[in-house]
This record gives sequence, C-alpha cells and structure tokens, in this order.
Amino acid sequence: MRSILWLIDNIITLYVYLLIASAVLSWLVAFNVVNVRNPIVSQIGEFLYRVTEPALRPIRRILPNLGGIDISPIILVLGLFFLRNLMFELLAGMV
Repeated sequence: MRSILWLIDNIITLYVYLLIASAVLSWLVAFNVVNVRNPIVSQIGEFLYRVTEPALRPIRRILPNLGGIDISPIILVLGLFFLRNLMFELLAGMV
C-alpha cells in the first residue's frame, strides 16, 4: 500500500512541476524572452500545453474573466495538494 501512495505522490509532484514550467514558459513567451519560432521552444511549449490543458480547461470554464490574469494553475495546484493530503489522511487511518 505504501508503494502505491509513493507512486501517486510522485505523479502529483511531477504534474505540479509541469504546471509551473508551463506557467513560466507562458510568461517568457508573453514578455518576448523566448521565441516560439525556435523548434526546441516550440516542442517544449506544445508538450506542456498538451499535458496541462486538459486539466486546466474545466477550471477556466468555471472561473470568471479576470482580464489577463489566469489563476487556473494556482487553483489546480491547490486542488492537487489537497487531494494528496486527503489521500494520505484517509489511507493512513486504514493502516
């Protein structure tokens, strides 16, 4: 049981890192620090978009329009941390 918890914890942590990388890349593109015409940057951006967008899209539909500010990654990270802590509390009570 502990190995399953460890695996789920690591998957959630990895996904949080991907969300942070996606947010940072979007800021770098918005401020013209990196060029999306660069093939490597384009591939990284496409990968991060395909990995994170399915989880962020439902949150963006629910949130009201806040102008140019997108807080959906923050909400998703908080939700993932909550889910991880809840999972540990529930399964720790069973052991």
